[in-house]
Amino acid sequence: MRKLEVSPAPFVKWVGGKRQLYKEIIKHIPVTFSTYYEPFVGGGAVLFKLQPDAAVINDTNPDLVNLYRTIKLKPDSLIEDLKRHKNEKEYYYNQRGIDRDARKFSELSDVERASRFIYLNKTCYNGLYRVNRRGQFNTPFGRYKAPNIVNEKVIRAVSSYLNSCEIEIMNTDFEIAVEQAASGDFVYFDPPYDPVSQSANFTSYTTSGFSRDEQIRLRSVCDSLNNSGVKFLLSNSATPFIRDLYSDYDVNIIKAGRAVNSVASKRGSVEEVLVRNY
Repeated sequence: MRKLEVSPAPFVKWVGGKRQLYKEIIKHIPVTFSTYYEPFVGGGAVLFKLQPDAAVINDTNPDLVNLYRTIKLKPDSLIEDLKRHKNEKEYYYNQRGIDRDARKFSELSDVERASRFIYLNKTCYNGLYRVNRRGQFNTPFGRYKAPNIVNEKVIRAVSSYLNSCEIEIMNTDFEIAVEQAASGDFVYFDPPYDPVSQSANFTSYTTSGFSRDEQIRLRSVCDSLNNSGVKFLLSNSATPFIRDLYSDYDVNIIKAGRAVNSVASKRGSVEEVLVRNY
């Protein structure tokens, strides 16, 4: 695992991001492995801390995957396009509204789509990426005084890492993303969490959501990896459903701070699980 002079880091704020939990997660990651797989890469906090030489990363959010690919292939163009954005309410809602017009949205270049994604993420309320059933971004304006829209150093560091190592970027189902995993490889799963209550049921990263049937399918994928000699580590909420689902594996309970709630008093420490098969 190589280290760059300027370390890559998450370039977007992401619900369930693992920056705060990395010190706990790293305790459970194997010391050595061949290829690293992350089927729910999100903001990439674990990926960028580990910096594996070979990795397969995936997400079902096509705009997020486009952003990763744009940072890898066209960092200069992305940085230049980011400079045009304004931290103004009217401008924000104009940008947010582009995906309400399918023709207009389809005419955006990959760079423009990636730039819009970062801009909305940096200026929306609480950095909350959320879409409705039509796949339209619907988080309100955040009213930040000086959001870091053009984080050039981080973009260049991430681009350098993605190009200097063997990193495959996929936009597919999590099960397909780990099909090539073999004995000696390591998979880190960070799926949309099982909700601790109905009010906490946030899975709107994409239009598809992530139901308990999907959680059960994910457990089946873990079983298949286990039978193939692939080591896996999985993060999820510590609900009775999840604890029971993975009761055959090593389940560790950890405390995590969560800041995504419209009511500030309801933000705070929650229990999560780290599940592993080794």
